[in-house]
Amino acid sequence: MRSEDVAQYLQDNPQFFEEHAELMSGLVIPHPHGGRTISITERQMVSLRDKNRQLEDKMGELLEFGEENDTIGEKMHRIGVAMIAAASFQSVLHTLNLHLRDDFAIPHVAVRLWDRPENAEELPEFADVSETLQEFAESLVQPYCGSTSGFETSSWFGDAAKHVRSQALIAMRNGGGTIGMIALGSEEPQRFYSGMGTLYLERLGEMASAALARVLR
Repeated sequence: MRSEDVAQYLQDNPQFFEEHAELMSGLVIPHPHGGRTISITERQMVSLRDKNRQLEDKMGELLEFGEENDTIGEKMHRIGVAMIAAASFQSVLHTLNLHLRDDFAIPHVAVRLWDRPENAEELPEFADVSETLQEFAESLVQPYCGSTSGFETSSWFGDAAKHVRSQALIAMRNGGGTIGMIALGSEEPQRFYSGMGTLYLERLGEMASAALARVLR
């Protein structure tokens, strides 16, 4: 008889141990964490303790994630309020750079906007961007996270470009159309990686898009 047959029989016949109650006190099985044998009741207690520890560990992870999300939420609130208060194009850019560097420890931030308003200064943010990159930005349904290899955005980081190993590219939209892109760069290869969560990056893009559209009217 195979062990699978025994297991299936016991599942199909739950009354077995009621009919043979004396077996419950006489059967012994190996301890899961040692060589000695224990009763079925003791084995159940060990199993319950193990499950309890697993639940405690899981609860600890959830609490840690919750605290981390609360911290990020507070930082997002601060940068949002600051950009609402910013009254000019330069102050919005300064606010964006300041909060991303100080609150989020993102050392390199670059912004590109496709259309330069009349009488606007010649600034890097209005430098030419290839049609290929504009089409890529238009196609993004969520921020791109990964390597800088093959992207012209790597040159946006100036002298630091050769040290940047990962980036996040966030399309900025206004009224449905793409108006530009934010590039975040890091020397850490895994700071921005494929498959990471992008919810807060999306929110950052929405806030920056609204703030920049407002001051560029």
